[in-house]
Amino acid sequence: MREFLLRPATVADLRKAYRWYEGERTGLGEEFLRAVRLAIGNVVGAPMAYAVVHRETRRALVPRFPYGVFYRIIDETVVIVACYHLHRKPASWKRRR
Repeated sequence: MREFLLRPATVADLRKAYRWYEGERTGLGEEFLRAVRLAIGNVVGAPMAYAVVHRETRRALVPRFPYGVFYRIIDETVVIVACYHLHRKPASWKRRR
């Protein structure tokens, strides 16, 4: 298994989405985080299994939620650059390193 790193902007993405889902229904934010953890675990277990969506950035879908985990493979580390709602314009995550 590889190591992974969450960029600070990714942590901010997750906090914002968690708060929104918790505001919709108590416990839904926790369900969202569990789904994100599952997606990250899948990525770390098989990082080459996901398609490149922009330059060297790949995307794995978050089960049950309209989010993608966007990541790059740098040396032996999976660097998660964004956890982004799939219906938003992609320009902001594309600028992340």
